[in-house]
Amino acid sequence: MQKRFGWVLSLLALAAISCGAKIDPNQIRIGEFGSLTGAQATFGISTDNGIKLAVDEINAAGGINGKTLKVISYDDEGKPEEAAVVVTKLITQDKAQFILGEVASSLSLAAAPIAQQNKVPLISPSSTNPKVTQVGDYIFRVCFIDPFQGQVMADFAMNNLKAKTAVILRDQKSDYSMGLADFFVKRFKEKGGTILLDQSYVAGDIDFKSQLTSIREQKPDVIFVPGYYTEVGLIAKQARELGIMAPLLGGDGWDSSKLYEIGGAALDGCYFSSHYSPESKDPKVQDFVKRYQAKYGQVPDALATLGYDSVGVLAAALKSAKSLSGADVRDALAATKNYPGVTGNISLDANRDAVKPAVVLKISGNKASYVTTVNP
Repeated sequence: MQKRFGWVLSLLALAAISCGAKIDPNQIRIGEFGSLTGAQATFGISTDNGIKLAVDEINAAGGINGKTLKVISYDDEGKPEEAAVVVTKLITQDKAQFILGEVASSLSLAAAPIAQQNKVPLISPSSTNPKVTQVGDYIFRVCFIDPFQGQVMADFAMNNLKAKTAVILRDQKSDYSMGLADFFVKRFKEKGGTILLDQSYVAGDIDFKSQLTSIREQKPDVIFVPGYYTEVGLIAKQARELGIMAPLLGGDGWDSSKLYEIGGAALDGCYFSSHYSPESKDPKVQDFVKRYQAKYGQVPDALATLGYDSVGVLAAALKSAKSLSGADVRDALAATKNYPGVTGNISLDANRDAVKPAVVLKISGNKASYVTTVNP
């Protein structure tokens, strides 16, 4: 009750803020919201790094049509209610003309209706649940969606790993995890596979041995765990402690250096789908990796790369739009075709979803290595 009351007070405070924010006519104001703290903080930090690198490079090259880009960032702490508050603040107080965020689908779903109602284009770098862009015609994304990602991992399990049976371990409170699990199950069954068991947990859990004991009895060929790195690392360790040696499979929610800190050697031989591989021989990828490393001292993960591409897609739309109005930029974004992103050429379909390839990575020795690319 206290938490809800605090949220209401925050919204009331926002409503009381004067609409007269000081506007620099030579700036294009971009709002960013992300999980800079909380359980999925590496996602938000990586995305923020990618966004800021792209903005710095664009501004150093002269900006957009003589205007510089200004990013106003807020931490939503990984909480849907906070995502709604900060996006309201970005639009009403900071007068953000465009919004970038979020990573987690649940948080994008909390904020997207606010952007849609205010006719402010919002681009999610990496929310993969189909519901996100279904909110309305001002909502976009530069990542593939879960039906494709689920299909990729089901096909990989059967074609590459020769799996005939699988079990599911999903986060029942996560739109991302629930949707991705459903799409994997559908595809796996369509191809003749058998789902032996479908178990669940809730983000923040630390003991998974009850679910894993039931899974061990089934002796599956693979275990699909479409969660986030915080729980996946623990699940892998506890699975190996119980003698379960079947490979764990997952999606892009695994893609964090923290995964290896948590799971260690227990993750060896596991696989996940993602948006790019830093091992790619594409000069565009290698140039980006070098620039990112020079600025941040580490290899960019997929979230950093998608943050970078989200700015690139927005910048291309700003250059081609008739004006900087929300409606004109929305139309320019919707027309995006073959934008040369670091994560691949990006075209937006009629649902404002990116049509692009996925990569499958294999974990060994605290590192994810490239296995294959799967095109739509």
